[in-house]
Amino acid sequence: MEASKDMMGEKGPQASQAQREAATFICARDTLDGVYPPLLLAINARRQGMDAAIFFTFMGLNAIRKGWIKKIKFQVPGFLGAIPGMCSMATGMMKKKIEHAGIPEIEDMMDMAKAEGVKFIGCQMTVDMMELCVDDFIEGVEIWTAEDYMKYAKTCKINMFI
Repeated sequence: MEASKDMMGEKGPQASQAQREAATFICARDTLDGVYPPLLLAINARRQGMDAAIFFTFMGLNAIRKGWIKKIKFQVPGFLGAIPGMCSMATGMMKKKIEHAGIPEIEDMMDMAKAEGVKFIGCQMTVDMMELCVDDFIEGVEIWTAEDYMKYAKTCKINMFI
């Protein structure tokens, strides 16, 4: 699959002095604390007038797979995470805290990000490794190689691995 034509030119990113500021965020985990931060930051980058893209790789790729967003949980770190049922209990607690704080659910955040113009990009290597295809992803996802991402990231003002 080709990289986005509006972000990438035939020989790499279209770099010009008039180009808008841009930010990229890498999402490598399919957990509540792995998906919320890049969504929140990308939405706010767009609201600051920047182009914004989230590069989903490794387990983070699940966040943009059809039907997977409802499966995202809070993974308790360390020894406690190994206790049976702890992940489900912690996820329920975190979702209550999220609701109490007035924070939209991840599905709604994904919709907000898309509506704001955030680009969702899947990592080609991870897609190949997981034996996935374009049809496995939600609408609007682009698949880029690591080289495509790096060419674009070089033109961005902000790049964050979360």
